[in-house]
Amino acid sequence: MAAHPRKLSEEQRRALQLLASIPFGASETIMFAHGFKRKTLAGLVRAGLATAERKTVRITDAGRKAIESP
Repeated sequence: MAAHPRKLSEEQRRALQLLASIPFGASETIMFAHGFKRKTLAGLVRAGLATAERKTVRITDAGRKAIESP
């Protein structure tokens, strides 16, 4: 698993905050409806901040820690 980035972009932080607010993850459709691009979601997964399973994206513990820090 890759280490999370030192500083999240506003879009990354917003995506992680949305994922954190949905207990069982969000479908790609929901994420796209909120304006997120597939590239952003893939970047979060590659960084270990989220997981993607059968079109459901979920926040990881590393993702939660990343949005807690300034």
